[in-house]
Amino acid sequence: MKQAKPSKQHSPKFLPISLPEAQTRGWNEFDVIFVTGDAYVDHPAFGVPLLARLLESKGVRVGIIPQPDWRSKEPFMALGRPRMFFAVAAGAMDSMVAHYTPARKLRRDDAYTPGNRHGARPNRATIVYTSRLKEAYRDVPVVIGGIEASLRRFAHYDFWEDKVRRSALIDAKADLLVYGMGETPLLELVRRLKGGEPFGSIRDIRGTVYAASAPPEPASGVVELPSFEQVSSDTTAYADSFKLLSGEQNPACARIVTQRHAERYLVCNPPSRPLSEQALDAIYALPFVKAPHPSYKEAIPAYEQIRTSITTHRGCFGGCAFCAITHHQGKTIQSRSEQSVLQELERLTALPWFRGSVSDIGGPTANMFGLSCGDKAAGDKCRRESCLFPKICPNLVTDDARSSRLLSKARRVSRIKHIAVSSGVRYDLLERQPNYLRELVAHHVSGLLKVAPEHLTDRVTSVMRKPGRACFERFSDSFQKESTKIGKKQYIVPYFISGHPGCTLSDMVDLALMLKRWGMRVEQVQDFTPTPGTLASCIYHTGIDPLTREKVYVAKTDREKGLQKSLLLYHVPQELKNILLALKECGREDAAAELFGGRR
Repeated sequence: MKQAKPSKQHSPKFLPISLPEAQTRGWNEFDVIFVTGDAYVDHPAFGVPLLARLLESKGVRVGIIPQPDWRSKEPFMALGRPRMFFAVAAGAMDSMVAHYTPARKLRRDDAYTPGNRHGARPNRATIVYTSRLKEAYRDVPVVIGGIEASLRRFAHYDFWEDKVRRSALIDAKADLLVYGMGETPLLELVRRLKGGEPFGSIRDIRGTVYAASAPPEPASGVVELPSFEQVSSDTTAYADSFKLLSGEQNPACARIVTQRHAERYLVCNPPSRPLSEQALDAIYALPFVKAPHPSYKEAIPAYEQIRTSITTHRGCFGGCAFCAITHHQGKTIQSRSEQSVLQELERLTALPWFRGSVSDIGGPTANMFGLSCGDKAAGDKCRRESCLFPKICPNLVTDDARSSRLLSKARRVSRIKHIAVSSGVRYDLLERQPNYLRELVAHHVSGLLKVAPEHLTDRVTSVMRKPGRACFERFSDSFQKESTKIGKKQYIVPYFISGHPGCTLSDMVDLALMLKRWGMRVEQVQDFTPTPGTLASCIYHTGIDPLTREKVYVAKTDREKGLQKSLLLYHVPQELKNILLALKECGREDAAAELFGGRR
């Protein structure tokens, strides 16, 4: 794919993606150059522009090379040699997830590319980009980060090759890996480089990983995982490694973690500490244009989806087995101030293209805004993966005063006609948040509310680390009562996952029957994809829950996973044949009469 050419009418508001654009700022060279697999959209929902803007605010001369053609080194030389380092990210998604369906079939689109075209980034983009940069400038350090590098920082199961791969840092031959959200480690790295420290001597920054010829000095503060050679050949060792690592996610008590790869040692420093409210407010006050670079002539679907969205917080304490958010953003909820969010809404309404609707106000889970642990001493020692599973932690403060007040004030901002909450809610939390529920139902649902129970058979939701059927039924009743109270006809649209570890064909029959009895129909079902770093992926690979050591059933074949998906589409005539086959295979032919009635 051809790179976008810089616009002749370049606006100095955007960060430079070419040398002529840099020269309009009076720059002849850069301090840091970002290379990303996404198009350049100057919006805080895109990771690289956010980090680049943050460095810019500290006086760093920053450039971006978006979606370079990786087939030669020349596109990676477009901005010249940076004084400090290259910063590489595959993009907002793992490049393999972006390229392939859960059935490992090639996708034909890419929402982060102009025109929604596939092919603007390579497979394993972090590795490929680093290789090209080393080919172009062998002596310039390369720092890798983003979701792909972050979740692949240790030896990890790779679904697309069906094997355990080495750390992305080792495979890419990069100089440093930044995991998590990245602001604090990058700022610290730049500060120390400005102070004259050699890049190779900086080895103690939180949220970073490096490779060494020898492990750190033995101490109580170091945890050694089974080696790459062990975990790649022994699923029990892989499960043991995952369990050890899962206990080192809390920045307040996490230790250095090492893992040997042949003669090299991977050394992972403890996670970065959560950002303060003041620090988060400062990031979202940066001068984002909230638009794609003017060189792009085609729409970028990912931008169109989020351009009127507002992020209120980051982090998630849900700990769902299939989700990577906790592993990347952390378990601690980091919330912006009410004033910061309202000010961003006012800036949004002033944009010439704004028409009155805000597509989302929330975060990974919208109703976690403003929540925290109520016992700091206990929180500093906590090694739980979830504050909600198997039951809500007694130390969790679930008060909804801040979140409901923010929604109420936000919808009163001048020129705003409607604000949706589309980033998802935890309905088990809503049981303790009556004010937020009332505000949500009355003002932020346009007839349909999307929620993600993922499954409703308790045995499966237990593996998922999600609330079960009874909780969903209570929520559904509460939602309908609130809607009726205000005279609105509103409905719940549930999202489900098929083929998740722990789920059998019979479990999917039970779920289909529940939906049939409740009069619910789903139009889409998400096939489970084992993505690097998650608990569910570990279970998929090993057949073991690493935290309990219990064996777990795993649907491995595309055929069975396809049949599971078909069962939830009982109302689609084209799925009849597959559903009857699924019912026969699990000995549940008796369910056909209820699922189909007279339609056979």
